[in-house]
Amino acid sequence: VNLTREQVGLYEAVVRNTLAEIEAAVGIQRRGLVVKLLTQLKQICNHPAHFLRQTDGRLPGRSGKLEVFDELVEEIVAEEGAVLVFTQYAQMGRLLSRHLDEKKIRSQFLHGGTTIKAREKMVHKFQGGEVPVFVLSLKAAGVGLNLTTADHVIHFDRWWNPAVEDQATDRAHRIGQTKNVQVHRLISEGTIEESIDELIRSKRSLADAV
Repeated sequence: VNLTREQVGLYEAVVRNTLAEIEAAVGIQRRGLVVKLLTQLKQICNHPAHFLRQTDGRLPGRSGKLEVFDELVEEIVAEEGAVLVFTQYAQMGRLLSRHLDEKKIRSQFLHGGTTIKAREKMVHKFQGGEVPVFVLSLKAAGVGLNLTTADHVIHFDRWWNPAVEDQATDRAHRIGQTKNVQVHRLISEGTIEESIDELIRSKRSLADAV
């Protein structure tokens, strides 16, 4: 995925400003600034509105990742498929849910604050084919859900631990699944996300070797 001009500008500005702070810091403060930088860069890769906390801001045309996401979802829905969309950020999940609503694509969003009753209702609607797009918070939906209606899984952003990502993907790979499931991972080119992808690949290779 290629970044938009707005994303590139934000990315370079954050790197430039935060690196100067990191160089001047020591100890725990330095470590905290590094974590803050990584989080901010991941948010920019998702969407400028995510990083800028613009809950009501314009979404189309500002994120390369969102453009690829739109192409994928529109093709899946047109072919009468069903897709699980995972993001580690509840804020990004809300933005995706709003974006889908604006595009008149039926969707629902499950996050850590979703009640058990609402959660069960969402699963029933998705499994029944009423809602083709199910946006889920990675941590909230990593275990305990059987979502075999899905024939596509999209990881909108990446988690450091491949086991957490695999657990999420396995929501579609459950007993009763009769279809092939395609997994799509959206990675912004030339950014921290490429490094995360390489790290995840090396961790998977090590786990497989063990």
